[in-house]
Amino acid sequence: MENIDFQPDATGAARGGNDLERELIQRISRGDRDAFRDLYLRYHRRLARFLTRLTNRYEDAEEIINDTLWIVWQRAGDFRDASRVSTWIMGIAYRRALKMFRRAATHQRAMTLEIADGETAVSDEIQAIEERQYLERALAQLPLEQRLVLEFSYYLDHSCEEIGEIMECPVNTVKTRMFNARRKLRTILGERTGTGGGGIT
Repeated sequence: MENIDFQPDATGAARGGNDLERELIQRISRGDRDAFRDLYLRYHRRLARFLTRLTNRYEDAEEIINDTLWIVWQRAGDFRDASRVSTWIMGIAYRRALKMFRRAATHQRAMTLEIADGETAVSDEIQAIEERQYLERALAQLPLEQRLVLEFSYYLDHSCEEIGEIMECPVNTVKTRMFNARRKLRTILGERTGTGGGGIT
C-alpha cells in the first residue's frame, strides 16, 4: 500500500466552463428549457459519479440528481454569482443527499461499498485494482462528514473555501475534518500493511 495518492477527477474539476454555466443559469432563470437541457447533460454524469461513490444504490443516486436539478430549475434566479456554478449545484446535491441518508436512518447503507464475494485473485496485473478497492473500503469507514471533504477535495477538485460553501461550515472546520480524515485513513491502511499507512498525504 505504498504511495497511494488521490487523483483529482478531471470531469468534476473543469473550471473553464464556468462562464458558459453562468450563462445557462441566467437563461434557465428566464424559463429557457433548452438551457436547462444543456446544463442537465453537463451535470448528470458529474453528479452520478460523485453520488454513486456515496451510495451503492443507483436509484438513490438518480433520485438525488433529479431532485438537485429540479431545484436548479426552480431557483436559478436565486444564483447570485458569488461562487462557481459547480459549487452552488454541488451544495444543493450535498444537502439533498444528507436528507436522504438521514431519512434512511443510517449512514451505513449509504456509505458501504459493495464488496464482491469470493476470493481475490493475486497477480501483478490486478494489484493496483486491489489497492484501489482497499482504499475505497477504507474511505467507507470514515464518518460521513470527513469522507465528504476528501471526496470534494481530491475527486472533485474543490478548494477548502468552496467545500465550506457547499457544506455550510467554516473553512477551519473543513481543514479539521480533512486532517482527521487523513489521520484515520493512515490508521486504517496501516492496520492492513503494518506500515502506519505510508503514502497518504
